[in-house]
Amino acid sequence: MEAPLGQQSQQPSQEFPSISLSHLSSSAPSAVLSVFPSFAYDQADRPRLRFYQPSSFVPDLDLDLRKIQIFVLGHLELLCVGEEADDDEEEKESFSRAYKIDFKTKDESKAFILAFEKWKLGGVDAKTDGPLENGTIVVSKSKFDNKIDSTSSKMYFHYYGQLVHQQNMLQDYVRTGTYYAAIIENRVDFHGRIVVDVGAGSGILSLFAAQAGAKHVYAVEASDMVEYARRLIAGNPSLGQRITVIKGKIEEVELPEKADILISEPMGTLLVNERMLETYVIARDRFLASDGKMFPSLGRIHMAPFSDEYLFVEIANKALFWQQHNYYGVDLTPLYGSAFQGYFSQPVVDAFDPRLLVSPPIIHPLNFSSMKEEELYEIDIPLSFISSVGTRVHGLACWFDVLFDGSSVQRWLTTAPGAPTTHWYQLRCVLAQPIYVMAGQEITGRLHLVSHSAQSYTIYLTMSAKMWGPGAEQGGILQTSSCKLDLKEPYYRLSQPQPFVLQQDMQSQQQLMQSQDISPQIQDGTGPNIAVTPSQILDSLDPL
Repeated sequence: MEAPLGQQSQQPSQEFPSISLSHLSSSAPSAVLSVFPSFAYDQADRPRLRFYQPSSFVPDLDLDLRKIQIFVLGHLELLCVGEEADDDEEEKESFSRAYKIDFKTKDESKAFILAFEKWKLGGVDAKTDGPLENGTIVVSKSKFDNKIDSTSSKMYFHYYGQLVHQQNMLQDYVRTGTYYAAIIENRVDFHGRIVVDVGAGSGILSLFAAQAGAKHVYAVEASDMVEYARRLIAGNPSLGQRITVIKGKIEEVELPEKADILISEPMGTLLVNERMLETYVIARDRFLASDGKMFPSLGRIHMAPFSDEYLFVEIANKALFWQQHNYYGVDLTPLYGSAFQGYFSQPVVDAFDPRLLVSPPIIHPLNFSSMKEEELYEIDIPLSFISSVGTRVHGLACWFDVLFDGSSVQRWLTTAPGAPTTHWYQLRCVLAQPIYVMAGQEITGRLHLVSHSAQSYTIYLTMSAKMWGPGAEQGGILQTSSCKLDLKEPYYRLSQPQPFVLQQDMQSQQQLMQSQDISPQIQDGTGPNIAVTPSQILDSLDPL
């Protein structure tokens, strides 16, 4: 096979010691050649894998790296399967070719695999953490693809590629308004600067950055929403001329210059769901200048125990269906226990009354500016609270906030209960077995989040009531309850809680409903809300 123009007169560098190459295709000779491999780009910048015999300037085999795969047959054996064009055919049809590669040492084999991955990825560092088992296929993947299941990522990018979901986020005026204020009020950070928008979506944050005077914005988006972003940005030419939209994953794209500012909305439910925070940190390491800023730069997970009998009964009652002994002649009760546990394995996403909390919250910070990506793979949070009341604790309530640490103004975006509701709402982990506490009693435990390839986390929660009263200083646990939940599969309990109405307002409200004949709408949650001021709410609150 003739080498591409410009490669014939050069002696290739011997990157690897001599290895053995065998043609396995039936149409090829069965001779074993002593060769060494070389990786290079051709004139069209296509990555090539070439095999040369010693002292030869022309490769015996020249393969397009984009069209081959490697299988591990053993510690010293690899199978290379690829395509070759038959130059004798006018149509230049492709035919499969198979080659067996034998190495002298395991180190040589491993080095070859690493080089193969690196060159097929176009220079991105490859990583092999351990020995590969027989039959393993060596496929070039980005860091994102190595962590995330392909089905999950396909669904994820499909979801965010739809305008209806982008509209849902844009119409979260707490979210969008806070981002706008944080960027515009800190023009000094953006004016004349290079900005990278990580996961740009519709491009709205890129447009905000341009409004704040950014010199240039690189809007990176992996989903098909990138086409809508281009149209939106093109429709705002005074801003769009300073914005470049790039389709691709942050882990894979290349940018022509370093950024002074990273902007992103990487938060999911419980802050970490969807695992985009890892991408945000990768973008920091790849693209942000050493003195650059991140918007946001800090996140905090807030946690507190709660008591909610209505919620507990609601979840428990869902499993009652499986207590039927005669369902069309079938006894369903053997599945009752599994159904009961299944319903309690779902975190509850809703907006709840902050009066349900039984102690002040604790905080777990995540510093996006300094943390390592690997710190997000597993998050372990010790819990310790002092109960304010005597009650039955049904689980742990969680919410988050993020900080935009601008040079002019600091702004927080919060999802706390009692604050204006966002599309993130709050999250509650409900125990199948509540624990009983008295006022002043210590509640301890652990919230352990373990990431998984479906772009989410498995939640392991343990809560215990410690000794209370005389002798409590000696320690000891009175009661413990644990649960395992999947953050990927929450129970969206999004019917909005009715606003607090003072007793003296009840009569006028009933008269209003009767006069407008809207009581059925109020009952099904579609009618108007009759709100009171925050000061009236606080004055009317009774202690738990």
